[in-house]
Amino acid sequence: MQGAIKSAIVTGAGTGIGRAVSLALARAGFAVALSGRRKEPLDATARDITAVGGKAIAVSTNVAEPESVAALFAETAKAFGRIDLLFNNAGIGAPAVPLDELTVEQWRAVVDINLTGAFLCAQAAFRAMKSQSPRGGRIINNGSISATSPRPNSAPYTATKHAITGLTKSLSLDGRNFDIACGQIDIGNAGTDMTGRMSSGVPQANGTLAPEPTIDVRNIANAVVYMASLPLDANVQFMTVMATKMPFVGRG
Repeated sequence: MQGAIKSAIVTGAGTGIGRAVSLALARAGFAVALSGRRKEPLDATARDITAVGGKAIAVSTNVAEPESVAALFAETAKAFGRIDLLFNNAGIGAPAVPLDELTVEQWRAVVDINLTGAFLCAQAAFRAMKSQSPRGGRIINNGSISATSPRPNSAPYTATKHAITGLTKSLSLDGRNFDIACGQIDIGNAGTDMTGRMSSGVPQANGTLAPEPTIDVRNIANAVVYMASLPLDANVQFMTVMATKMPFVGRG
């Protein structure tokens, strides 16, 4: 394996954090399997990677479906020979409505993608990483600072991200005997299309609206690349990367 190209799977790779991380991993020398539900943004990210000499494949995937996840991992192994890294990034939120107005379908949709999807991809990664030679690999879960400091009307998202922390710890423990490392990055206010509205004001815990700062998404991508670059006998268990002045630490 000395000097060999490593391969990575990134879920939710077509836009936002997933796209930025995919590009950064490619620049760091990873061959990247780009996973997401919409093929068009995946293809666009793949073109950007191959245009600078990187290797990428785009695989339409529904991470909530076991058969779709199995196909993603099989296609990646076929294209790149092995799987060294999984960035569990795919995630959605529910409408920010009062808890009593939330539908069961909206709740289940978030749980299916954010939690079950992360589990299914991690399970597939374990199977691949345990059986390949050399054995092992790394899983990085995209958590959220919302897991411990939720925003108003965010029960489905907050609950699933809280659960991701438990999943990360279990994967980290269960992977030890197989040279599989698992860590988590908790992100606060990365500058993406989803956080564009923060400049005009978002709901606060006291019921007011207030603008919040964001940070360049490349800061997140660089952090993930650092986590991914470590040898398997070293691990960043948890990392928080956030806008310095966002309302998270302390009151307000």
